[in-house]
Amino acid sequence: MRLRSLLVSSAVLAAAVVVVPQTPAQAATLPTGARSLEAINQAGRYVRHMDHLGRLDPVTSGSVNQVKLDATFTVVNGLASPACYSFQTTAGLFLRHRDYRLRVDPNTGDATFRADATFCAVDGAVSGSVALTSYNYPDRRIRHRDFALWLDAYQDTATFRADSSFRLVAPWAPKTTRGPVVPGLFADPHLAVFNGRYYLYPTTDGYAGWGGTYYKAFSSTDLVNWTDHGVILDHGPDVSWADNSAWAPAVASANGRYYLYFSGGAASGNTVKQLGVAVADSPTGPFRDALGRPLVRGDQFPGGQAIDPMVFTDDDGRSYLYWGQGVARAVPLNADLVSFDPAQARVITPSGYNEAPFVFKRNGLYYLMWSEGDTRSEDYRVGYATGTSPLGPWTRRGLVLQKRVEVGIRGTGHHSVVRAPGTDTWYIAYHRFAVPAGNGTNRETVIDRMEFNADGTIRTVVPTL
Repeated sequence: MRLRSLLVSSAVLAAAVVVVPQTPAQAATLPTGARSLEAINQAGRYVRHMDHLGRLDPVTSGSVNQVKLDATFTVVNGLASPACYSFQTTAGLFLRHRDYRLRVDPNTGDATFRADATFCAVDGAVSGSVALTSYNYPDRRIRHRDFALWLDAYQDTATFRADSSFRLVAPWAPKTTRGPVVPGLFADPHLAVFNGRYYLYPTTDGYAGWGGTYYKAFSSTDLVNWTDHGVILDHGPDVSWADNSAWAPAVASANGRYYLYFSGGAASGNTVKQLGVAVADSPTGPFRDALGRPLVRGDQFPGGQAIDPMVFTDDDGRSYLYWGQGVARAVPLNADLVSFDPAQARVITPSGYNEAPFVFKRNGLYYLMWSEGDTRSEDYRVGYATGTSPLGPWTRRGLVLQKRVEVGIRGTGHHSVVRAPGTDTWYIAYHRFAVPAGNGTNRETVIDRMEFNADGTIRTVVPTL
């Protein structure tokens, strides 16, 4: 078992200090993706779950497949904090503590569960190992005791440090499917190309009521290997008029700068959502609120909800803002990309429309795409229309993307489209219920090819695993 390849970064990076009784421990970074966790003082024994309870059990190449699956976790963005981590099972459950016992349960999305299922990484007892401290009980660490996993108060002893240290190694049950493109719960992806590189801006998911507060950015040269650039805007410290409902970001570039359009709400009990815009000198931020107030107020236009912004820039350099749930609206933006003439806003709602408008242009033809149904429904899907200008008129063409229940793909929608630089190759990014145990607030982001017929109509996208 000692020959299994060690996947922890050889240089564990010091990033911050987490204080626990009697010992300052340096925070560590973990590789995301599928991993298994081996105890440093129990060679051949791995963290696993059995009957929902966390254990430390032997796993070998001869173990049955279920044991290997139970000893495999995906390291993902922390449900309660992007600075920490959560551990998702192959069945879509999350490792969490309850009454100081480690177990696996489905994510309910409430604040208590998210905190119980979030762990911060610190240096372990030996080089290349890590210890996992509780996000909401930072003086406690995951440790094995009589081969059961507990959340115990830190003890400054060699025995405790060894019992609470693990190596992240190659997963016993490697993932056999292609998606999601970034590990963890992310939805409403906006995919863009800047300076020949792909950038992905999703909603951070996994919150009850979609109550997330921050956005992250990811980038890639090949749509397969992604770099996590961390939090680029957080409603809490960065936006004075919104502190939750950080939904559906979109980024445009102009004037040598980058503009992040986003939806936001307030925790005061006011359910009205509004649109904001933030600006940065880099596609990975940090972004700052450009106006100190909403770009589109929730009560500014009658009908519909002010969410799901998107900006399309035409060949002549003119940019247009699209948004709306229930009612689709569009308006030309001024050259500064942070203002517009309200008198020029118009309703462009196509048949079947619910939310998430997206506009692009190919071979002189304009395409308006949108999501139909409710994102909580497995029938969530994408339709489209074509037109002769950025503002229409639009002719409905049909559906582009919908569920494939026979392979476990549900709730496909809220997409974006991008063309590979210098080609006529197109991709569609969208979210679906996380496979296998997701729902309308536990979603994941995937990317598929999008192809066209000779007449310019879009071929049906077959969602893949």
